Amino acid sequence: MRTVAIVQARMGSTRLPGKVLMDIGGETALCRVVRRLSRAKLIAEVAIATTESPADDAIVSEAKRLGVRCFRGSEQDVLARYLGAAEEFEADVIVRITSDCPLIDAGMIDDVLEKFFRDHADFAFNAVPDRLPRGLDVEVFSRRALREAALLANNAYQREHVTPIFYERRDLFEVAALASEQDFSQYRWTLDTVQDLQLIRAIYAHFPNRDDFGWREVAALMLRSPEMATLNSDVVQKSMYEVAQPSS
Repeated sequence: MRTVAIVQARMGSTRLPGKVLMDIGGETALCRVVRRLSRAKLIAEVAIATTESPADDAIVSEAKRLGVRCFRGSEQDVLARYLGAAEEFEADVIVRITSDCPLIDAGMIDDVLEKFFRDHADFAFNAVPDRLPRGLDVEVFSRRALREAALLANNAYQREHVTPIFYERRDLFEVAALASEQDFSQYRWTLDTVQDLQLIRAIYAHFPNRDDFGWREVAALMLRSPEMATLNSDVVQKSMYEVAQPSS
């Protein structure tokens, strides 16, 4: 079984345009995501899925700089983009990551993958946002299940957000959830606003701009320095039903 992490990325964003190439401690946000993913032991390849928009030529250039393959597909139909990428990269199992997660954790990804394989699931995910911070989102699914999802999904939000059909049709898909013993849902570690960027830059600066630290180290930092979490505590997460423009 060939497992590929596919990062969806685009330059357009309603709240923070160009966020995926913004600087975080000397590297782009996309670079941080790719590097952190590359540390997951159960992933064979990290690749990027962007759009056919000319604005996203910059994403393609960054992918070349990082030495990862890049697929270009629909801007609005992200589900179709993922399916096209999965076919091109010959992925039997897909790890879906969004490019606005520069604190994504390799160990967490391996844990979700182990759960996916152990439970013989079609789809597996972790406890975001119920128990874990936004920005640690990991979703795993088989290419077979993705093909079926593409046939079933007929609403705009289902196509844009790729995976709603798996949550909604548990009668058709075997779904596995990785639980978290502790509740860290009060934190927000995703990149969607200027406030988010300030927090993420502060976190990287604390770890001398390395990208090998884990999510539990960040949680411990938040507990020691609660003022850091206030940098973006007033940011409201967008609903997946807001489908005017995809975020990444």
